[in-house]
Amino acid sequence: MKNKKMKMARVECDLSQEQLAEKVGVTRQTIGMIEAGNYNPTLNLCVAICKTLNKTLDELFWEVDKDVQ
Repeated sequence: MKNKKMKMARVECDLSQEQLAEKVGVTRQTIGMIEAGNYNPTLNLCVAICKTLNKTLDELFWEVDKDVQ
């Protein structure tokens, strides 16, 4: 599943994939794969991304199950 929330947060912070990758210590390809839904990041990487984008884990990585609400 694509991570549109992460991409939107990155764009709101005016960061390219390359810039975000540099800030969290991964490659641009890794950021691209996370946004495309082709890579499951470690918890440490998720936390680093959230801190850089000023978001919580829930805001970027938690999928709400619409049937539960």
